[in-house]
Amino acid sequence: MAKDKTHYVCSECGGTSPRWLGKCPSCGAWNTLIESVAEGGGTGKNRFSSLAGAQPVTALADIEARDVDRTPTGIDELDRVLGGGIVAGGVILIGGDPGIGKSTLLLQAVDALQRAGTPTLYVTGEESGAQVAMRSRRLGIEGSQVKVQAEIQLEKILATLDAERPAVAVIDSIQTMYSDQLSSAPGSVAQVRECAAQLTRAAKSGGAAIVLVGHVTKEGTLAGPRVLEHIVDTVLYFEGDTHSTYRLVRAIKNRFGAVNEIGVFAMTEKGLKGVSNPSAIFLSTHSEPVPGSCVLVTLEGTRPLLVEIQALVDSGGPSPRRLSVGLDRDRLAMLLAVLHRHAGVNCFDQDVFVNAVGGVRIGEPAADLAVLLAIQSSLRGKPLPKGFFAFGEVGLAGEIRPAPRGQERLREAAKLGFSVALVPKANAPKKPIDGLTIHAVERVEEAMSLVRGLD
Repeated sequence: MAKDKTHYVCSECGGTSPRWLGKCPSCGAWNTLIESVAEGGGTGKNRFSSLAGAQPVTALADIEARDVDRTPTGIDELDRVLGGGIVAGGVILIGGDPGIGKSTLLLQAVDALQRAGTPTLYVTGEESGAQVAMRSRRLGIEGSQVKVQAEIQLEKILATLDAERPAVAVIDSIQTMYSDQLSSAPGSVAQVRECAAQLTRAAKSGGAAIVLVGHVTKEGTLAGPRVLEHIVDTVLYFEGDTHSTYRLVRAIKNRFGAVNEIGVFAMTEKGLKGVSNPSAIFLSTHSEPVPGSCVLVTLEGTRPLLVEIQALVDSGGPSPRRLSVGLDRDRLAMLLAVLHRHAGVNCFDQDVFVNAVGGVRIGEPAADLAVLLAIQSSLRGKPLPKGFFAFGEVGLAGEIRPAPRGQERLREAAKLGFSVALVPKANAPKKPIDGLTIHAVERVEEAMSLVRGLD
């Protein structure tokens, strides 16, 4: 079989060139040629052949739907994010800031799998085998039988996967891998794309689950081509400050489970430990209610979480500031306009700062009502009642819209001892919940007036 040769493909028109050029010879676009591999002639095996034989065209109703088998990792919070465990043949991409705990968590996971009888392989391209062993000692992992390979050449890694036949393999990290069929350096767009594609093909054809560790850019996104996130089955992101004890792992994409599901971990001397009651870390411990604080029941994936929203309203200068941490800043400006127009609460000459306690990021609009109540509480200098919480989306017309799965939110808050709720009218339960007084509202002005009456 003829040896594969590199060539360059235009990302705009698909035209090719035998060498790199600044300008595509076909369409004239600049800086669009990307290194690729031209398959040589002969009868050899095509590296881009189909993962399975050709299948006949079948009606969707005639195809048998089967649940995928999952292998629990032994780490409950990680299993929650993955949708119950690792799926055979699945490809998982996990990214996060340097030092946040990616390698630590994966080493703990593969050790737990190995001890449960699942064959594993840990491929490290950034550390030597001795360094991995030192980390395992620091984590208290003694006598681990996890097989380790310190290698960055793709062809050797694929040969090891074929020889060892692990059920779960970790590649740490994809940016350090390179293929001999490309001349570019490890970490380049072409190398990352080629290595990820070949490893994905090996997972699908061989049945091994492969976990790829990815670097992130300074903006916090995964480095490399966007196609990297498209070809894998699951994308996980580590969130949280490296100076904080707690880490959040969020599922951004998951073909086998819920999206936006989170797992909460605490970094200890023995590695990452799952937090069974994460609401406790997102709630500040005040001996008495304080102004500017309102508890929100948010939904992260399938899990209701109680998060404290804090607001500080203070007299500003000629250009008052609007700052939010963990919440959308543009939405904060919109909510302040709604508060002024429909509830008569004026903050045009005030600095407004809003924070979600614990470093959690809240993207759902059901946080709107809690944000407004915290702002009003800070502006008036009056705390909300003890055991009070709220949730609901606020529209530009001043209406309060229902939040999804409101009953689960109410039950979670009641379970944690909260006793007073302010919720959209559509989320009010038909049957009372023990120990919970529920106030249902339809308008912003109604909510603000009701809260003032609870003082």
